[in-house]
Amino acid sequence: MRTFLFILILYVSSSVSAQKTAMETSGDILQFALPATALASAFIYPADDKPHWQFLKSYAVTLITVHSLKRLIDKPRPNGGHYSFPSGHTASSFAGAAFLQRRYGWKIGIPAYLVASYVGYTRIKARKHDIYDVIGGAGIAIASNLLFVKPVKNKNLSLQLFKVDKYYLVGFNYRF
Repeated sequence: MRTFLFILILYVSSSVSAQKTAMETSGDILQFALPATALASAFIYPADDKPHWQFLKSYAVTLITVHSLKRLIDKPRPNGGHYSFPSGHTASSFAGAAFLQRRYGWKIGIPAYLVASYVGYTRIKARKHDIYDVIGGAGIAIASNLLFVKPVKNKNLSLQLFKVDKYYLVGFNYRF
């Protein structure tokens, strides 16, 4: 687990520092914020079916599939780079959003999918991907979650959005 976190930290730091605009940076951060939120929810609200393992399996399959396809297909990016299809940023964010939706329902899933869609938008706007790359990344993440994640029914769990000054905060609320 420590190795996974170390690799994740290296990937995040290299990804965030290479960006030029605030929109790109926000997309870089949110691509990990959604999966981190999903994983945290699995520990905050544990269950007998081991939701943290469900998340880790679906996330790993998503990332392995995306990065394998990138190398196999080697589609050029709109800005002239390589490995455009499918979008890794979008896949990562949709992996978190799909876990939250599949596990806790649409009340939490809709805001999560909106944030994940924003990440896809930032990739198109930055000319890193086109719409097909974004849809491909999202589809892989959603399919992986459908394979590995089991829904849980809980009326006591809700997602809340707060605005503090110029920042937005997303949080879970659990009633005991």
